[in-house]
Amino acid sequence: MPDNVKTFRDLHKGTPLLRLPNAWDAGSAALIARLGATAIASSSAGVAWALGYPDGRVLPIDEAIGAAARIVRVVTVPVTVDIENGYSDDPRTVADNVMRLVELRVAGINIEDGPDKPTILAAKIDAIRNVVSKAGSDLFINARTDVFLASLVEKPRLVEESVARANLYTRSGADGIFLPGVSTPADIKAVVASISLPLNVIALPGLTDAEALGKLGVRRLSAGSGIAQVLWAKVEELAKDFLETGRSDSFGESSMPYRQIQSLFSKK
Repeated sequence: MPDNVKTFRDLHKGTPLLRLPNAWDAGSAALIARLGATAIASSSAGVAWALGYPDGRVLPIDEAIGAAARIVRVVTVPVTVDIENGYSDDPRTVADNVMRLVELRVAGINIEDGPDKPTILAAKIDAIRNVVSKAGSDLFINARTDVFLASLVEKPRLVEESVARANLYTRSGADGIFLPGVSTPADIKAVVASISLPLNVIALPGLTDAEALGKLGVRRLSAGSGIAQVLWAKVEELAKDFLETGRSDSFGESSMPYRQIQSLFSKK
């Protein structure tokens, strides 16, 4: 078992829960790692936007692989990559795509069902697990289901459907369950009690804090595209002010020093 995968698996055990402030490029990954993050997770939306594509399964696979390679190059902690739906409907093609990440020594992936039938994601997970195993490698597969996020069923059935999908993905070889959109303590407790894998939730306004989530049984908390979205808003604010006024002072008000940024990429 590759050391980085074992390390990443171990981060899902016990407390405190794993906190992942998702990165969107090599620079953000280097900064987050320097701040003490025990692992780096990519944001598929953040990566797509940084590369000039909309979020939503349109990022070319070569661009996704390239972004992952650049992140892996600048950090030493385990890296997990959000690959949306695997960028194909064909399980074997998805498995081949994932093997390209395994060859980069990526520790984990997120792969989602979204609007697809759960049996499709289950088949992809099974194909990934088989191909990775035959290669003598390992990978942490975090199965994301959008039942809550996209309201795929009526509200009274959200927990039931989420659990059913989670258990299907578990049988297919997943290592973790990502349930973005779940937020109430009651729903979180109900899901945790009914699945056997670590539960991953996403940071949302109004969500209880990490310590309380850990007590509810959550093992992983992701920022998702949240940090990237805040920075897009800040870029808009600064650029708009500069275009309208030509004011220079704003660039010194809360900026990171040049030398500090440079130090993120200096050879150790």
